[in-house]
Amino acid sequence: MLRIADTRTGRFVEIPSGHRHLLRVCVHLPAIGTRVGAVDLRAPLVGDVLARTAELRGLQALTVLITPDLPHEQGQALDRAMAVLGIHPPATVGAHQLTETLCAAADVHLLAYGAATQDGVGGVRVDVGQVSPAPPDGDVPDGAPLLAPGLLDEFAPAGTDPLAVRMLLLGHAHHTPVTVTGAGLTEARRMLRRWRQQVADWAQEPSRPIPADVLRQAQAALADNLGVPVVLDMLRIVAGRADVPAGAKFETFAFLDRILGLDLAREVGHQHPAMP
Repeated sequence: MLRIADTRTGRFVEIPSGHRHLLRVCVHLPAIGTRVGAVDLRAPLVGDVLARTAELRGLQALTVLITPDLPHEQGQALDRAMAVLGIHPPATVGAHQLTETLCAAADVHLLAYGAATQDGVGGVRVDVGQVSPAPPDGDVPDGAPLLAPGLLDEFAPAGTDPLAVRMLLLGHAHHTPVTVTGAGLTEARRMLRRWRQQVADWAQEPSRPIPADVLRQAQAALADNLGVPVVLDMLRIVAGRADVPAGAKFETFAFLDRILGLDLAREVGHQHPAMP
């Protein structure tokens, strides 16, 4: 059973309802600024994780993205930004008046911060938390830039992995606000790099089954209001467990990356520096 909390009532609702095998998700965006950033991408990211979770449970998922009436260039920028964050393309993207009928039967409405939907619309309403930069007097290391939430280029400067932005956002429950700092992004990049190197090392050992307790706990966390931060914490623990063979660690990380979308097997088969 896949459950998610309805923002309007605070109650958990099973999705999709009844015995259907198609999950319909409608993602609502507010007005987008001149440049696309993490503030615009968090709701589509949550929709991506929800669809991945449903599909891993044997369901089909259909995602519709409702946007303002964007100029062509902004629409292309949004498509590119979603692609670099590993967000699977929605089945349909369009302005409000073009997609309202497609969303009328949605199981879940994901609302980006500042977005609105019609009163009385069916399905579960999920408000996605705001994304903000660090305040001017925030705890930011010397030399780390203060990041504006509408500038994806500053979130992921040239030469860095934009999936670190995905990892940073996934580390927070989807309904809670996120403050993006230089220190937070640096840590996300470091952890992502370390995990990829570890996965490449583990891949050289014989395969072993995913530990039953880990699989059970991960599936339970994902089914209960998309507990992705719990899954990330579990992976940190599994990586350090001496009782879990390297081959089982590889299978665990590879399997759960189907949800996380962090490209954790990127370094498999490639030479890489030895871990310190």
